[in-house]
Amino acid sequence: MLMATEESQWYFDPSTGTVSQGKQAGWENRMGPYDSEAEARAALEIAAARNKAADNEDEKEDDWGQTPSWEK
Repeated sequence: MLMATEESQWYFDPSTGTVSQGKQAGWENRMGPYDSEAEARAALEIAAARNKAADNEDEKEDDWGQTPSWEK
């Protein structure tokens, strides 16, 4: 698998809602890198899905099958 160069990768700028190829904005206004323009345009949806998956994983880890002592 070939790694894409920084210039060929795509980024999403959440402050403007624009997509660019290559690093056009500073790190504070840049999401990515993504392999395609379509992926960069879906950056917010991708981030939301990843956050939901991480939250679900955290909930599984927090459920030890016992009621917490403060709820008994």
